[in-house]
Amino acid sequence: MKKILFALSLIFTLAACSDDEIASPEIEITTPNGGFAVDKMQWLRIAPELKNADNATYTWSLDGKEIANTVNLLYTFSEAGSHNLVFKVKNEGGENSKTFTITVNEKSYFNKITRVFDYLPAPGQSINKLPTATVNDTDETMRLAAETKLTANNMISLGGFGGYVTFGFDHTIINKEGNDFIVLGNAFENNAEPGIIMVSYDANGNGKADDEWYEIAGSEYNKPTTIKNYEITYYKPESEPVSPTELNYIKWTDNQNQTGYISKNQYNKQSYYPLWKGATVTFKGTFLKSNLEKKSFWVTPAYEWGYADNWSNMDEKAQIDISWAVDKNGKSVKLAAIDFIKVYSSNRAENSSTGEVSTEVSGFTDLNLK
Repeated sequence: MKKILFALSLIFTLAACSDDEIASPEIEITTPNGGFAVDKMQWLRIAPELKNADNATYTWSLDGKEIANTVNLLYTFSEAGSHNLVFKVKNEGGENSKTFTITVNEKSYFNKITRVFDYLPAPGQSINKLPTATVNDTDETMRLAAETKLTANNMISLGGFGGYVTFGFDHTIINKEGNDFIVLGNAFENNAEPGIIMVSYDANGNGKADDEWYEIAGSEYNKPTTIKNYEITYYKPESEPVSPTELNYIKWTDNQNQTGYISKNQYNKQSYYPLWKGATVTFKGTFLKSNLEKKSFWVTPAYEWGYADNWSNMDEKAQIDISWAVDKNGKSVKLAAIDFIKVYSSNRAENSSTGEVSTEVSGFTDLNLK
């Protein structure tokens, strides 16, 4: 009798163990007709469907080298070729894997801006001129005007602090070793008008610049004179001034309890306030203390590195490394590549001779594009 009870107890114990056993992961990936293929400098996106993957770990390996530890794969190739890709999922119940061949196609690209997503300048002496604007314009017509300029490598002005432009390309900019790109401007010795550079990648795959932004943390980023989360509001004047050198022209207030005016100068007679906008425009961002100073004449020496329209386009110090990017908390991020760039004016400064410090953008160069 005792032997029978022991046997029954053993059976129930084994059955309970069997019920608690963790199943190994299952992987399902839909393979496109003809297999996985992608053009170089474009995102390869693979989203597996998994079962029994609770508390699992993930490994993507390309030609034997681990490239990611995420469920979904987002990866770019800089050169054409054929590669072996392995996806492995592992949990306490075991592991499973899938192996694919990835074909990377050759592709030619333009080494320039190919699209403008948004353009909103702050008031400034070149606004409504670079590009031309009227009261009948809209956000969309001005976006198109900026796009027409920049896709032809012609210059636009961003005006005073906060004015910005957001643009993209016909390919993904890969973060290789060393510097990766230049935002072209019109800076020259002692005439820098630095713009802060933000970068983003198309994480959601919709082709729009609506993903998380990261700031290129240039030489001024951690200086005590730099103000993070700075905000300024400009007020549209009720009428244009009679005096061509009106000092109290366009009023501004900021979140540092300061107020002031953008003055008008005799060289630019048009309205400095963006004509298609309403009574106020507000901008937010990182404020950098200007290097503007008067010697025998007014000069604005460049910051050391990390900005647009800061050094001559031909100077190596104008080049930007994607690896300088930080998140909104100032933490360094590792970006494999980017698809979008936003540039905004970083200074609130002016002088009686040449007007306000305003970032200009005239194009873009991908340093890795052969």
